[in-house]
Parts: sequence; structure tokens; C-alpha cells
Amino acid sequence: LLLLLSLLWLRGRGQGFGQTRFICTSVPLDGDMCAATAPGGGSAEELKSTVLQLRETVLQQKETIMNQKETIRELTAKLGRCESQSVLEGLPGEPKGGGTGRKSGFSKNTMGDLSRAPATETLSQLGQTLQSLKTRLENLEQFSRMNSSGQTNNLKDILQNKIDDLEKQVLSRVNSLEEGKFNPKNESEERGKIESTLTSLHQRITDLEKGQKDNRPPDRFQLTFPLRTNYMYAKVKKSLPEMYAFSICMWIKSNASPGMGTPFSYAVPGQANELVLIEWGNNPMEILINDKVAKLPFVINDGKWHHICVTWTTRDGVWEAYQDGTQTGSGENLAPYHPIKPQGVLVLGQEQDTLGGGFDATQAFVGELAHFNVWDRKLSPGEVYSLATCSTRALAGNVIAWAEANIDIYGGATKWTFEACRQLN
Repeated sequence: LLLLLSLLWLRGRGQGFGQTRFICTSVPLDGDMCAATAPGGGSAEELKSTVLQLRETVLQQKETIMNQKETIRELTAKLGRCESQSVLEGLPGEPKGGGTGRKSGFSKNTMGDLSRAPATETLSQLGQTLQSLKTRLENLEQFSRMNSSGQTNNLKDILQNKIDDLEKQVLSRVNSLEEGKFNPKNESEERGKIESTLTSLHQRITDLEKGQKDNRPPDRFQLTFPLRTNYMYAKVKKSLPEMYAFSICMWIKSNASPGMGTPFSYAVPGQANELVLIEWGNNPMEILINDKVAKLPFVINDGKWHHICVTWTTRDGVWEAYQDGTQTGSGENLAPYHPIKPQGVLVLGQEQDTLGGGFDATQAFVGELAHFNVWDRKLSPGEVYSLATCSTRALAGNVIAWAEANIDIYGGATKWTFEACRQLN
């Protein structure tokens, strides 16, 4: 009976035997099964051969199925790695990591983020920064000719050679990308080295330029951020004290779109958005205090110089906004009864996602900034007007005063002579 069932099953599962029929013959209990003959002239040997062939076919099919399963596992693993790589190399707007309530307001979360701009775009930005440094160096040639100091000429030659070396490195990386020889880890390390060298190079050029600016007042300068990057910024050497009120004023110029980015950000341990001014995407400019937000009625993204001020007091969270000396908006309940915390990091040109870092290129400031001053009190409308009209009676910030000695710059941001007040006077 068992043999009968096996043959019937093999008949249904077997392949390659056409219209073969299997005839069952009864065999006595003490008889020899192999000696039995099938009707129609079939021998026991033929029957045995057929069974062996069917068994071989089943084994081959089983082996094929096992091989196919292994292939499926390998393809699944490769697909998983590809999907992981796609996430790591996602668009700059992709959220990644934990964040704050403000970020969700942007439909974007960049807490702890690193810039994920495409490699070719980063190389283009580095190339533009190099060109900017070369232009500044060329502008020094006339000064060098007038100065008989051999040391100045030697320094200029050294800087020129360094720029040439950096250009070769950038060109080499472009060639590697075009040939497909790209390793994300090596790319990150190489970019870090080049950006570090750029910062050092920029500082040496700035030192050389100081020979032309010795007679300039310490506050008559502006910062220029020509590119939207995650490495170009300035840092105020002094932190903010604990403040129960403040006034923050500055001159600003930008026509970047969409949004000029982050003119300044102040982060403290445990709160990256302690005090931030930002215009991101198509949102209006906003002031953040302890991650609470108020929309500001500024209209300044026209490529012209504008003077802006924001005042705030912790009592009832009352705030006021001034543009070009005139109050344009006010409100309350902005982080009421929350004092600005001390011992933080104040950065110009970037939005901090971690204390002193975590910059996101999509939120970087693009434009020019000058006369950034901070007071620990609310300025009067008259005092704001004096600042906006470049009056000689205008006061410098009693917490942060605009002076070259108070600012460190990184990544290719530049200092130029501030001309807006001269144009007004």
C-alpha cells in the first residue's frame, strides 16, 4: 500500500515523463516484489528505473529551490544595504535624529545633523571659496609693491602656493568622483582637511590685509557670507550673561532665496535654540527664545542694507520689532518668565543644532552683517532710531559691542569695511 501511494504521488509531481501510466500489481506477502511483472510487458527492472529517475528529479528540484532561496537572501541583503546608503545620503531636507518643537514647525528636524549636500555641490562651494581667497590675495599685490618689505612678498608667495595646492586637491577629488572612485568616509576626512586649511589660509590673508586697515575704527567692518555652507561662520568670543531683558540690533543685507538663513544663534547646554533669529525656507523671519517662536514683520530680503532691532522682556514675554528705525510689530507671551541662560555659544551666520556646532547648510545665512550689538535692557524708540540713522549719539551694546577684536571668523567668511553709515551721512 505504501508503495502504491508513493507511486501515485510521484506521478502527480514528476516532470518530463509525458503520458506515462503506472499499473499496480498485487504481490503476495511472501513474494518477491522485484520479480513481479507489470501488465503490458513492463519488467520489474523498468519499474525500478522509473522510480529512481523520479527520485532523482525530486532531489534536483529540491536543490534548485534551495539555491533560489539563497539567491533571494543575497538579493534581500544587498537591497537592504542600498536602502541604508540612500538614507545616509538623503536630501538636505530629510529629517534625521531627535529634535525640538521648533523644528517640527518647519516640517524639518536637524538636531544633531550634519550637512548632506551632494559631494559635487560641496566641491563647487570649495572652489568658489578658493577663488574668493585668490581675489583677495590679488588685491594685496598693489599694497605689497608699495611696501618694500621682503617678508610681505614672501608671505604672499607662500599663500599663493597654498591656494594652488588646494585647487589641485579639489581637482583631484572632482576626477575621483567622475571616475566613480568615491568613498563617503574618505570624502568626509578629505573635506575636513581642506576646510581646516581654508580657515587657516583665510586667517593669514586677513592678517596680511590688516596692514591696509590700521587706521580703520574697530567697529567699522562687516562680515560677508557669500555661500550657503555648513562651515562658514563667525563666533563671538564672549558669551551672554543671564538676562531678563535684551535688545539685539544689527545692520543686515541679503537677497538670498528662499530665506536668508540664520543671522545669529545662541545655544546653551541642553537647549540649542535658546535665542535664535532665522528666516528659513518660505517662512517669515522669526525670533526663538527657549524654542518658543514669534513671527517678525521684517521685509528686508531685497539686497539693500537694513537696520533691524528686536527687544524683549521676560515679564509677560513682551517683544517689539524695529526696521530702519521704525517699530513694525510687537507682541507678548514669548517665553514669559524665562531668563536667557548664561555660558552659551553665540554664532553669527549659522543655526546651531548642538552647542557650538551641528550646522545645516540649508539654514546658513547668506549676505552681509554689521554692527551686531546686544544690551541687557529694552532700548527706547529714540535709541533705536539713533542706531538706524548712524547718529554719533548711538550707543554700543553693553553686553556685546561690535568690534573686530570680539569676533573670530571661520571657513572663508570675510571682513570688509562697512559702508552703509557713510552712505546715509
